[in-house]
Amino acid sequence: MKRLIPDLPIFRSRRRRSRCAGTALGAAAAVLALGAGAQPSALADTSGGPAPRTAVSAAPAAPAAPGPEAAGTERALERRIAYGASGRSWRTEIRSPGSSYVKVHFASLKLAGDDYVSVSSPDGREKHTYYADPRRGSDRTEHGHPGFAALSIDGDTAVVTLHATAARQAQRLGRAGYGVVVDRIYRGFDAAEQQAQDRKARSVCGQDARRDVVCYRGSHPTEYARGGAVARQLLNGRGHCTAWRVGNTNRMVTNNHCLGSAADLRASEFQFDYQCATCGGNDPKPGTKVSGADFIRTSSALDYTLFSVNSFDSIRSFGTLYLDARTPQAGERIYIPGHGDAKAKRLSIYEESDGGATCKIDVAVRGEDTGYRCDTSGGNSGSPVLAASSHKVIALHWGGGCPSGTNIGTRIQLVYDQIRGDIDNNG
Repeated sequence: MKRLIPDLPIFRSRRRRSRCAGTALGAAAAVLALGAGAQPSALADTSGGPAPRTAVSAAPAAPAAPGPEAAGTERALERRIAYGASGRSWRTEIRSPGSSYVKVHFASLKLAGDDYVSVSSPDGREKHTYYADPRRGSDRTEHGHPGFAALSIDGDTAVVTLHATAARQAQRLGRAGYGVVVDRIYRGFDAAEQQAQDRKARSVCGQDARRDVVCYRGSHPTEYARGGAVARQLLNGRGHCTAWRVGNTNRMVTNNHCLGSAADLRASEFQFDYQCATCGGNDPKPGTKVSGADFIRTSSALDYTLFSVNSFDSIRSFGTLYLDARTPQAGERIYIPGHGDAKAKRLSIYEESDGGATCKIDVAVRGEDTGYRCDTSGGNSGSPVLAASSHKVIALHWGGGCPSGTNIGTRIQLVYDQIRGDIDNNG
């Protein structure tokens, strides 16, 4: 049988286990230019387990060797923002030419009174705010270093600004160590680096029929609406997956190989509404970003993790998904919303071309999995597979076996058996 490659930029091997419940400077900004030409670095495979589980395939195929893949890199730097002798704000601009995102890590944030730091895009489209008190301001992530990271900024430039809410004695504050210290950034691959990852070859079944979700707003309004509950995950500043809201409460689902521990959750952010405004327009919105909260349940055997997020009220309006806890039927129509190739959200509704044969279940049951030829690619791991008959989730996508086999997801009924007490699936 063909070995399947997870649709994830950072690979982790998984052991087959028994099916048990899972356990801111002056007016002129200082510019830091960071070259994007360095070799991509992937996170280490820490599982120590064997190769990923066997793919669902209609016929035997040659083995496919998994390889490490990432969505960005971490860069060390030292940048300080001190209180100035005049004015009420001081800033620095951090640039990584061509990068798809910049995520700023603060070694320390020592601020006077109600002062705060903002991290924003140059045009102000995105802005995150931080105070000395971590209970205030925007969500933040933790990465195993002293301090914290701000939520990412889409694009290659982040503007970090220290704002004073009253007149400050700069010299006294400087002697006392007040101000901001940035010690590293995480930056997303540029276009050339992303292309070098060659994600599409992994699990696109023939011609890539995926389209921006907005393309289906008129023709498939329900499929379009269900995609609202789907978010792009950024793990540890360097890898992308897909996650989605489930049920009526603050609950989210993704793969265990995308989010395997509470530390992974603290290092993750989730971007809702990251989708193009026009069909084929390459004009994604910045969306709404939140961080992870509670790590609730996981299983490496079924490759799922259930968790909650911070700032839940900010993402409620994007909707939710429900589980169709039954056995998939061969030939039934399905569709998959997700963030393959770390791109703005796309829908996989057709197998080969828009308006052609629709996606369907090809192999109803193979162990705990189900197989289909809906197009996916790196970053799609964790995507929901929805039944067109109910518009509910029947599988959790975890890997790609196309073009010679099928793509594959865990049958959601098995996941539901383990998480039914943790979610409100009445909808």
